[in-house]
Amino acid sequence: MLVDTNILVDVLENDPEWAAWSVAQLRAQSKVHRLVINPIIYSELSLTFSSVEDLDEVLDGLKLPVLEMPRPALFLAGKAFVQYRRSGGAKNNVLGDFFIGAHAAVSDLPLLTRDTRRYKNYFPTVKLVAPV
Repeated sequence: MLVDTNILVDVLENDPEWAAWSVAQLRAQSKVHRLVINPIIYSELSLTFSSVEDLDEVLDGLKLPVLEMPRPALFLAGKAFVQYRRSGGAKNNVLGDFFIGAHAAVSDLPLLTRDTRRYKNYFPTVKLVAPV
């Protein structure tokens, strides 16, 4: 299972609204799935750390390995982004969510997230685990 950045930020920052839900989901899903992140999620997480070593230590403690992204996922991310732009999306660069969603779709990984909008719209085959 791919764990989205927002879930990990909830836990690491002890978000008052979402930390308990995110921790509970990480525990529950770890009993059913191997939890992983990808390079995009790693990069997004790096914003709150002062060194690679600090981030790696936290990920090791959470038992979250970084899974490389297959080329078909990179290709699909670009195609989904084109669809987004054609439907009026305003961003000019490929957003992290497209890489994350494409990785989950191509690798048939469920995705633990709180931000479902883009994933539902552009990667409808991805099984999302999210708050109701």
